[in-house]
Amino acid sequence: MKKLGLIGYPLSHSFSKKYFSNKFQKEKIHNFEYALYPLKTIESFPKLWAEIPSLHGLNVTIPYKEAVIPFLDRIDESANFGAVNTILKTSQGLIGYNTDVYGFEYSLKPMLRPIHNQALIFGTGGAAKAVAQVLSLLNIKWKMVSRQSDPSFLNYENLTKEIIENHLILINTTPLGMSPKEESYPLIPYAGIHSNHIVYDLVYNPEKTLFLRRAEKRGAQIKNGLEMLHLQAEKAWEIWTQSNV
Repeated sequence: MKKLGLIGYPLSHSFSKKYFSNKFQKEKIHNFEYALYPLKTIESFPKLWAEIPSLHGLNVTIPYKEAVIPFLDRIDESANFGAVNTILKTSQGLIGYNTDVYGFEYSLKPMLRPIHNQALIFGTGGAAKAVAQVLSLLNIKWKMVSRQSDPSFLNYENLTKEIIENHLILINTTPLGMSPKEESYPLIPYAGIHSNHIVYDLVYNPEKTLFLRRAEKRGAQIKNGLEMLHLQAEKAWEIWTQSNV
């Protein structure tokens, strides 16, 4: 029996375990099982592999998508931008991939029109880096927005209605609005949102965050992160079962 699983902390709201458990049952896959491995610190990562010899692969979530990289033997080009969400054990060691890139790209593409050439990314972590990678591939200019005072990023306090009006793709990569803290949302000038906007929230629980609801009232085209999650999960499964590495 090959073991798969998810590392992160905390893991109280895991999409992955439910998704793969349902998949294994539906498709009558009996040689894999999926479990949760909450790690209080990333330093516990090597011990996990030592204690579970049958561990074949992992998904990685907050807060370890970037912190896990020094523990890997190499990373695939899909994770070259500095964030890993999928790990495969091979005879050459542990290899890190990023399937968020695939998931986000193929969930966003059907929504795009030529006018969608500038984006704002709310957040600066591993998920934000995956989103930025995709936008670059699609020749869409992007800027990250942070709560920190950092010249590399825009700051929420400095966002104006005009900036929002001119960036027709708005993407939340933060946990703001995620259950159970559904009352939270990115603090931006929502008056700048109009019917030409795409407003995308990587959060999928609840189905419509306050961020999406407020954007929808302004006429924007909205989308949550559920399709992206499905796509990235299937890409991870492909890596774990079809890799020739």
